[in-house]
Amino acid sequence: MERVSEPLLRVRGLTLRFGGVTALDSVDLDVDRGELLAVIGPNGAGKTSIFNCLNGVYRPQEGTITLDGQPLTGRAPAAVAALGVARTFQNLGLFTHLTLVENLMLGRHHLMRTGFLTGMLWWGRAKREEIAHRAAVEEVVELLELEPYRHTPAGLLPYGVAKRAELGRALAMEPRLLLLDEPVAGMNLEETEDMARYLVEVRRELKPAMILVEHDMRLVMDLADRVLALDFGVMVATGTPEHIQSDPDVIAAYLGGAA
Repeated sequence: MERVSEPLLRVRGLTLRFGGVTALDSVDLDVDRGELLAVIGPNGAGKTSIFNCLNGVYRPQEGTITLDGQPLTGRAPAAVAALGVARTFQNLGLFTHLTLVENLMLGRHHLMRTGFLTGMLWWGRAKREEIAHRAAVEEVVELLELEPYRHTPAGLLPYGVAKRAELGRALAMEPRLLLLDEPVAGMNLEETEDMARYLVEVRRELKPAMILVEHDMRLVMDLADRVLALDFGVMVATGTPEHIQSDPDVIAAYLGGAA
């Protein structure tokens, strides 16, 4: 993807240590508006650590993270979310006893402005606000074709649908940057193809920047504009999917040697 303006996300010199273990070592990355960057690497390469730094769960010892010029380093996760960063999780983080729509409404929390009392009474501004947020959630439900499961408790959803609901809750946050942590983990081929189709629809309709962490190389190579390869927290290569597929270091480390 040709860069025509400053990137939405800029990471420079990101270094994260746990005692004597360096999880990330001087990682640099940019993500443009509307771009999908995939991060690949074996378990322990530092992929999830990058996400945890980006959304404020971890505080790196060195480096800077800026979103549209605003620093993210040192901000609490709620503050990062308020700036437009949303995340899905490899292990589902849905509230099992809440319905699908109620789970998606939780993604609107940081956009709500009414207080506890007016919300409890559900009158005036609180009523108007909830109606507007529910309308926004219904747009996400329609985009991800979740209508049949609208009132189903999350704990009763089929696995593939639950992963879609996890994506829907992140989209309900209206993110500028969407962090996708293994969105097809545990899915069969049909479910994986469905999720790929929904991600394409999300890009076309909502146009968020995305960072995708995924072990499914076919999905990565089909969807990504650029790919960043990590090994033990160190950047191995970055470039287009075609470049990464032909990079000898990446082939040796991730794609099976001479594969």
